[in-house]
Amino acid sequence: MIAAVQFRNFKALRSTGVKLAPFNLVLGPNGSGKTSLIQALLRLRSLAGLAPATEPPAGGGGPRIDFAFAAPFQDIGVSLGCSPDELVCNVLSVSRPPGPAGEALWEELRLRLRTIRAYLFDHYAMAVPAKPADAPELASNGGNLAAVLAHWQEHEPAAYAALGAEFCRLMPEFAGLVLRPGPGGTVELCARLQANGHECITAADFSQGTLYQLAILVLAFAPAPPAVVCLEEADRGMHPRSFRELRDTLYRLSYPRDEGMDRAPVQVITTTHSPYLLDQFREHPEEVILASKQGTAATFERLSDRADILELMKEAHLGDLWYSGILGGVPGE
Repeated sequence: MIAAVQFRNFKALRSTGVKLAPFNLVLGPNGSGKTSLIQALLRLRSLAGLAPATEPPAGGGGPRIDFAFAAPFQDIGVSLGCSPDELVCNVLSVSRPPGPAGEALWEELRLRLRTIRAYLFDHYAMAVPAKPADAPELASNGGNLAAVLAHWQEHEPAAYAALGAEFCRLMPEFAGLVLRPGPGGTVELCARLQANGHECITAADFSQGTLYQLAILVLAFAPAPPAVVCLEEADRGMHPRSFRELRDTLYRLSYPRDEGMDRAPVQVITTTHSPYLLDQFREHPEEVILASKQGTAATFERLSDRADILELMKEAHLGDLWYSGILGGVPGE
């Protein structure tokens, strides 16, 4: 949905842009703009709910973020103007086709932008029993995971059954998910063990990676997912041998037709520091964005834009090429 983002004097992103695909894996050293990209999208979501300014953001050297969009919104441009200290971006400017048709197109896009979501999962919060009223949308930290699953069990049984089956396939030690009453009117999540179907392990005893993988499955199997999903470190807590399954789960969001689903694709932007996860994208370098930092200035580069990438991949794995510094996007020495 979002085709490109251009930054000017926003945090470390002094003069750079990035083209976005349906799926985007962003990697680079700390302070190279990965989180700033997600923050820009969240600010776009917030300001999309307000009336646009009558004048575009002021020129000069002030911070500014420009957004371009894919069809059918390719004729709409959105700019965010920020305060000089870069702490507040509160001026929204929209260019669109004139007349009622342009207004209707912007209204449709605006509603989609309002569904942008970002997640940084907290396994401690996810393991706590949740109140059913906290459903049905997954919280940004995943803290209402049990409530969302309980809501699905009652109101979206097909999605709940499909998620449960996939969870057990990925985690064969479990025979199924169980939701039971918890203290104070909450609902508690647990899972039955395959070896002993009568024993139920509570979410508090799940591994960190198990909770994260379950939360990502909730996003992937959601009947009505957001238009854009941003994930900070989607691979946290997971063994590298599970990264192919992680990639395929996220692909379910971006490429629903490949899974036989009739819904709009979800644009995914996820960050990582893992060369092992990068290795899973050898066949799709167009989905990889390298963030680099020289001094105080950060830049983005799509891996497929490198003229030498195909030759380099003949010599080594992508993860090795990145880790060694050949591709850039590593901490300065």
